[in-house]
Amino acid sequence: MLEIVIPVVLLANGLAAGVLVGTQLGGWPLLDTLPAARYVQAHGFFSTRYDPFMPLCFLGTVLGDGVLALAANRAGAQVLFGAAGLLAAGTVVISLVKNVPVNKWIRTLDPENLPDDFAERDPRRHWGGWNRARTVSATLALLANCAAVGLLL
Repeated sequence: MLEIVIPVVLLANGLAAGVLVGTQLGGWPLLDTLPAARYVQAHGFFSTRYDPFMPLCFLGTVLGDGVLALAANRAGAQVLFGAAGLLAAGTVVISLVKNVPVNKWIRTLDPENLPDDFAERDPRRHWGGWNRARTVSATLALLANCAAVGLLL
C-alpha cells in the first residue's frame, strides 16, 4: 500500500505547493501592482483556473498523509507524515476561510464598474498575506513528506 500512497501524496502535495509558490513568485506580484480595474479582471481570471485541481491535490495530501501516518513502519516517519497532513489541512483552512471568499467576491465584480468604496474594501493586502501563509504551510508539508520518505528509505 505504501508504494501507491507515497507517490500520490508526493505528487499531490508537490503540485499544490508548486502552484502556490508560482503564485507567490509571479501571479501575486503582478496582481499587487495593477490598477484596481485590471486587478479585479486578472484576479477573477486567475481564481477560476485552479478549481477543482487544487482542492483535489490538498484532499489527496491530507487523506494520504493520514493513511501514511498510521501505516508507516517507523515512528519518525509517522510523526512527519502526521505533521505534513496537519500542515496541508491548515492550508485548506486558510484557503477556505480567507482566500476563497475573496476570490468569489472578486469574480462578482465588474472591472469597469467597481463599487464606489472599492479602495477601502480592496482585499489585496490581506489576501496576499494569507496567500503567503498558505504557501509556507503547503511547502512545509512537502518538506515534511519528503523527510518522512527519506526515513523510510
